[in-house]
Amino acid sequence: MLEALYKKHKKGRLDIFIYIVAVVFIILIVRLFFLQVVDGNYYHSKAEGNRLRVMPITAARGIMYDRNGQILVGSRPAYTVSLVPTEKGISNEELTTLAKMLKVTPDTLQKKIDAHKGGYEPIRLATDIPMDAVTTIEEHQNELPGIAIDVEPLRYYPYNTMASQLFGYVGEVSEEELKKIREEDPETTVGPGTILGRAGLEKLYDNVLRGIDGGRQVEVDAAGRPVEEIGRKNTVPGRDIHLTLDLPLQEAAEKAVANQLATLHAEGIPATGAAVIALDPNTGAVLAMVSAPEFNPNWFARGITEKQWKELNDNKNHPFENKVIAGEYPPGSPFKIVTGSAALELKKVTPDEMIFDSGRHWLIDKRNAAGEALGWINFNTALAKSDNVYFYEMGRRVGIEQLDHFAQLFGLGQKTGIQLAGEASGNLASPAYKRKMFDQDWYLGETFDAAIGQSFTLVTPIQMAVLMSEVANGGIRYRPYVVSRIDNRDGTPNEIFGPKQLGSLQVSKSVMDIIRQGLHDVTEEGGTAGALFKGWPVSIAGKTGTAENVSGRDHGWFLAYAPFDKPQIVVVAVVQEGSFGAGSAGPIVRDVLAEYFHLHPDGTPDANNKNVHGQQAPTVDTNKQ
Repeated sequence: MLEALYKKHKKGRLDIFIYIVAVVFIILIVRLFFLQVVDGNYYHSKAEGNRLRVMPITAARGIMYDRNGQILVGSRPAYTVSLVPTEKGISNEELTTLAKMLKVTPDTLQKKIDAHKGGYEPIRLATDIPMDAVTTIEEHQNELPGIAIDVEPLRYYPYNTMASQLFGYVGEVSEEELKKIREEDPETTVGPGTILGRAGLEKLYDNVLRGIDGGRQVEVDAAGRPVEEIGRKNTVPGRDIHLTLDLPLQEAAEKAVANQLATLHAEGIPATGAAVIALDPNTGAVLAMVSAPEFNPNWFARGITEKQWKELNDNKNHPFENKVIAGEYPPGSPFKIVTGSAALELKKVTPDEMIFDSGRHWLIDKRNAAGEALGWINFNTALAKSDNVYFYEMGRRVGIEQLDHFAQLFGLGQKTGIQLAGEASGNLASPAYKRKMFDQDWYLGETFDAAIGQSFTLVTPIQMAVLMSEVANGGIRYRPYVVSRIDNRDGTPNEIFGPKQLGSLQVSKSVMDIIRQGLHDVTEEGGTAGALFKGWPVSIAGKTGTAENVSGRDHGWFLAYAPFDKPQIVVVAVVQEGSFGAGSAGPIVRDVLAEYFHLHPDGTPDANNKNVHGQQAPTVDTNKQ
């Protein structure tokens, strides 16, 4: 009986063991089913992600050319260092070693890694590394698992800071940006590592300039090192754009600004910045555009450092701002073109009427800038010598409403329409504006100020260039433009842009002829800019200006077009806190015109200057006195 009980007990234990084994097998089978069937795709892709990687190949961005086919912005090959993510990751010791080779801090590299957590896409750690660093990393490849070196096209600005606000800069897409882009456009070609335009033309024409990135599918070992290439997708380069800029003229304008700012600083004049624009008055094409201070877009293409970023952000003179289109300044005396046109057109004065300048206006104690008294003067003398008292009287006779109306006729107080982001509208002084902003009445003294380009009036340099173009070309307002052509990928034209007329100046030819003659006499002996162009064989029309600045020294203006009889070019310059326009902005404009007409600044021919600038050099003006 005991034996029977023992056998029964032994059999029960065996049954329990069999049941346990069976349950374990069932669990294993169910788990295997889930792993291979239900979650099979997930683990297969995970395994493939560990074994196969797509190494992106950056597409070259399109080239920017000047009007004569010279490269302004392009790309060049550069070595880049990337981290191919592995399950193990990169250790602190490996990161320190790599940072030492790249001459950066480990924190710099770690921030880039942290910004791209998740996924198996390579993380770009450094761009445009020197050959000695490439050699060192290659020699220690076994000590740096997951580190790969590739050659990629790097956006390159061969003239460094030249026209930097116009060209803009580029940068790698961030994880947040990529997520947003994919949500808005699931079919986008933008992926990890894609280089995007961040400002200026690079941003505005990003879908044109940006190509389609390619990639290499490679098999990697456990350390993340590429072993074998499995497949490849070729890149598609971006399309080219052609600009209206004239490279030699642009370089001359850049040099003129740099030299003049240095000269003013040596004289103790702060001159915190400058803006220059050259236009073809017969088309609206931008020939040169300078805004100082500038920045170097190559810093961004290579990956800007914290030190460089701090330097730019700490600059109180706003190097990122394109002052040509976004800088707003009181126009000062160049506004007398508007005031004079209104007075003559409305017959508030005749060209020959003599008005006495005693140094101050007879009604209100408003004086000339330097306290001078010119005595009896007519319109031409008043404009050529930029007499304030005379134009105070014109403002009184015309009234603020008509001054505002004629300013609008010339295009002030509104955007010019140039296809660039960030253009400002400026502002026109008026009783309505003062009431809106300060809830105060308008006074006659403010009309006097407005008549000479002060009060609440603000303009941009490009607005003044359009105004001067209207004067030069007979009254046609063209929309300024800087892109003349967009190419297809094979180099054939896709879109061509040309002159676009926005309107015509509603001022009679007889009045504009009087204005033009006065501007011509500005640059003659006795005019406010006579010394600048003494001995020149080319006849110039111009206008100096000194605009009061509530927060510092006066701004200096100079506007000009040439030749006087058949205008080919308009040049406008403003120097922030540069003081008198003839002495600060005038030399800049003179040097730009000298380059255009193949002259030295003193007016003698420059035998070494063979640049054509798309125009024929003018013949000597034998009528110039």
